[in-house]
Amino acid sequence: MGSRGNWSVCGVGTANPCDRVGSGLHFQSPPAGGCPPTVLFAHSCFDSTIHKTMKNICFRLLLLVACCGFWGPGPAADADEGMWLFSSLPREYLASEHGFRPDQAWADHLMRASVRFNVGGSASFVSSNGLVLTNHHVGSDTISKLSNENNDYFANGFLARTQAEELETPDLELNQLVDIDDVTEKVNAAVKPGMSPAEALAARRAVIADIEAEASQRTGNRCDVVTLYGGGRYNLYQYKKYTDVRLVWAPEADAAFFGGDADNFEYPRYCLDACLFRVYEDGKPAQIDHFLEWEDAGPQEGELVFVSGNPGSTSRIYTTAALQYERDVRMPDVLDFIRRREILLQQYALGGPEYKRQANDELLGFQNSRKAYMGMLAGLQDPAFIQMKLDEEKALMDQIRNNSELAGYADAFQQVAEVQQRRAELRKESFTLNTRVYNLARTLVRLATEDQKPNSERLPEFRDSNRESLMQQVLSEAPIYLELERVKLADLMARTLEIRGGECPLCQAMLDGKSPLARADEIISATRIADAGFRKQLVDGGPNTIQACDDPMIKLAMTLDAEERRLREANEELDEIERQAYGKIAEVLFAIHGTSVYPDATFTLRLAFGAVKGYEEAGEQIPAFTTMGGAFDHEERHGKQDPWQLPKSWHDAQSNMMSNTPYNFVCTADIIGGNSGSPVVNRQGKLVGLIFDGNIQSLTSDFFYSEKQARATSVHAGAISHALRAIYNAGHIADQLGK
Repeated sequence: MGSRGNWSVCGVGTANPCDRVGSGLHFQSPPAGGCPPTVLFAHSCFDSTIHKTMKNICFRLLLLVACCGFWGPGPAADADEGMWLFSSLPREYLASEHGFRPDQAWADHLMRASVRFNVGGSASFVSSNGLVLTNHHVGSDTISKLSNENNDYFANGFLARTQAEELETPDLELNQLVDIDDVTEKVNAAVKPGMSPAEALAARRAVIADIEAEASQRTGNRCDVVTLYGGGRYNLYQYKKYTDVRLVWAPEADAAFFGGDADNFEYPRYCLDACLFRVYEDGKPAQIDHFLEWEDAGPQEGELVFVSGNPGSTSRIYTTAALQYERDVRMPDVLDFIRRREILLQQYALGGPEYKRQANDELLGFQNSRKAYMGMLAGLQDPAFIQMKLDEEKALMDQIRNNSELAGYADAFQQVAEVQQRRAELRKESFTLNTRVYNLARTLVRLATEDQKPNSERLPEFRDSNRESLMQQVLSEAPIYLELERVKLADLMARTLEIRGGECPLCQAMLDGKSPLARADEIISATRIADAGFRKQLVDGGPNTIQACDDPMIKLAMTLDAEERRLREANEELDEIERQAYGKIAEVLFAIHGTSVYPDATFTLRLAFGAVKGYEEAGEQIPAFTTMGGAFDHEERHGKQDPWQLPKSWHDAQSNMMSNTPYNFVCTADIIGGNSGSPVVNRQGKLVGLIFDGNIQSLTSDFFYSEKQARATSVHAGAISHALRAIYNAGHIADQLGK
């Protein structure tokens, strides 16, 4: 199933770079990133950027140009690197290196055929009647929400025989990008010289809110201002929203995630990590003008392919000081949290089949995150890499010092370094009670406060432009498992005590004289927040109703809100200082290379490209393709033991299958978490594959690029259609693909 899909262990909201895990997706914008597409609930005090390792895509990094020591691809780059804006594609490079120049019609069609999932993944329209293709693990949050103790669609799969059987999803939003506008001048004009970081943040937030509100009112679209190049540029992205989304088909988890955690980030792979949804408008399947034609033959080895998706966030513009903070402070802390939650979920799952079903989706996410973070941290712990960064940084500083026009940018690196020291101190106070019921309560509490402010002064997630998406999550009727919530809340309270100490006044107020376990049990037993109808009463009643509410979870959120806001504001002020510093670095890069560089990922649509290509590992040549028949061989090799057990449907259909059908393949396209579910297309724009994972060699690619072994892994288009026909008796679905 691929591991960097849409799982996020520390997100906020309902449900991967970032994202779900029971409590939700939240993409925290890095200094080089953009605004979160759907900030489902209030910002967690704990680090929520873990989402970017939850995507089951290989992380790839820019080749650092030695001649100028700059973080980004320039004219001297010698590989097919880059996550390119659709408004600024590298047409000259593609023409000179690959003999292919995509015209505007090709780009516009692919852009509008691409889809973004609000739970943190990518997808594409693959039929004129609204079929949407993505990964099983991108859809698994929704699939799990649709499941219950009698119908476990996550484990057993699902197929709608007719459109009437397609299952309505409780809170899924799909976004189709329709337009991009540069609004840099408007945003920068609002930040005046001499403003403090807090004043600059408020001014920037206000003008962005105004831009989004005006565009939303004028177009009726979802409108997000996205920060690019660390603050060097700002683009307005307009999306058409689809909120009536229905599940059409999903294979069994044993087929989608064959090999489990053991095979995760490995290759060769044998996974049917795919599922299909359908978007509706006015109660009928939506009529889609831009959808991808289907190419059963897939790609050939060595063929140039393109990936259109929404990479979550990268840190490729990070300075050495920022990377050292990641290595020494943030990543070890996050890994500690991941391991702790993984163990808790494993223990919970031992309670019985229903407990296992409730925990399974989240547990897979944490297992994936642990493996991904360990690989990334290993890359940062290589002294040779840090020395390389130091050398390149020195070279760039030399260029700045030797150019009088760039002299004003010389302090940027020191500013970033000072921010890291302050972040490390703040982290000693940071905490989270990130469970679904707590996040819902906190959102309701903040709604009461934020709605009394002018739109331009609200926290971003409470702006008018995000209201429909926010309410969809707040009022979602997706099931909430209170026993699992109780266990998680108790553990997070205990962790808060470990971080801040038992004598901390906040901890004492949080516990109200009880142990974490007793306090969690008291709150979960009495709260009504799990009831969507109760939440609607609070929303409809307005601020006074919420303020007067005696629900214990609401009261807890009120108790902690001031401190959570203080920590958030402190971190956001540091974000603003970094944003301005990285903006300076970006301007240096523009001065040296013009705009032939691409920005860090921001969970917005990008185009990547590369060749279908195997690689060498330990003296062995790893082929680019696997076959569907090879899945049975892989199962035998592992003694048909869990997690190498193919579903019964596969064994029943084995005689009907064409064993030599290509199954999974790898390519060199530059993609990261958030690209899960991205379509892989050929020069004709036809779908030939579906991104779902990266190999183990790709785990350090957030920091340095190497085409030698790092690969992105896809499901072959022909395997998906063949499985639908030969295994799942879903020819009626296969017949719609690409038509």
